Amino acid sequence: MTYVVTENCIKCKYMDCVEVCPVDCFYEGENMLVIHPDECIDCGVCEPECPAEAIKPDTESSLETWLKLNADYAKSWPNITQKKDAPADAKEWDGVSGKLEAHFSPNAGKGD
Repeated sequence: MTYVVTENCIKCKYMDCVEVCPVDCFYEGENMLVIHPDECIDCGVCEPECPAEAIKPDTESSLETWLKLNADYAKSWPNITQKKDAPADAKEWDGVSGKLEAHFSPNAGKGD
């Protein structure tokens, strides 16, 4: 099992999760984070820290797209271990559907 960052992180990107991760398995994109599935130790401490509830265990159904997206982008985006400020409009995007198709950016973030 691993944990997966899902659609609700897009344009929310709160980053509370990166501070609690004991193995630093988060990677930063321009407008979301991903978890490297080979680095995640399945401890689950990140899941309750996410204000947007965007982190899910891979045991939940229908996460195949997100498992692949996390695995693929964790290979090219920079590692992030320190919390940064969330986007100013993060709360406005929390819960909005269709963000993958309309707002996902494949561009890398800055990392640490």
